[in-house]
Amino acid sequence: MFTAVLAFAGVALLINVAPGPDSLLVVRASVAEGRRVGGAAAVGVLVGCAGWGVATAAGLTALLTASRAAYDVLRVCGALYLVFLGVSALRRGRADSAEPDGVGGAGRGRAVAFRRGVATNLLNPKAGVFYMSLIPQFVPPGAGLFGTTLLLTAVDVVELALWYWMLARASSTLGERVRRPAFRRRLEQVTGVAFLGFAAGLLFDRSAPSRL
Repeated sequence: MFTAVLAFAGVALLINVAPGPDSLLVVRASVAEGRRVGGAAAVGVLVGCAGWGVATAAGLTALLTASRAAYDVLRVCGALYLVFLGVSALRRGRADSAEPDGVGGAGRGRAVAFRRGVATNLLNPKAGVFYMSLIPQFVPPGAGLFGTTLLLTAVDVVELALWYWMLARASSTLGERVRRPAFRRRLEQVTGVAFLGFAAGLLFDRSAPSRL
């Protein structure tokens, strides 16, 4: 079991550090609104990952590969949500000063970031297919699928937590050092375009779910 967990941790690490909408959300929140807001976004993503892991253990994610319609519905919803995030960022980038989402208070900013983290992850069907297709390959013969899936999900969540902590820390430090409104506006513009790019990639992805 230890060997299987170690092998999974190595593969998952390579996937987790790859750029994607989840990490972009954490970086943007950390630079623009500080480490705590970035951390809240990260916690939201981790909650989404844990949800996908539990769903995989229960066999629910098999619906994504068994039903192309179910996969497509979730894919389109996820793409539309990324469009919303992208357009929101571009609108902030056009403002006189890049106003943070948490303008109503720090607590509200963290709550918004948390909700966006959960939604960004759960509305991405590729996250569900990732758990469903990768984890079973590391379940040793004779081991319980349900318990091992939860164990490997926990390993993945811990890895992501450490990675997002480093991202949030580095990004918030950059944000503290660069206070110029022009920099904040450019940040919002770049992240807005990136979110729209991820949305287009998800919306026009026609690959079979089982091959993701």
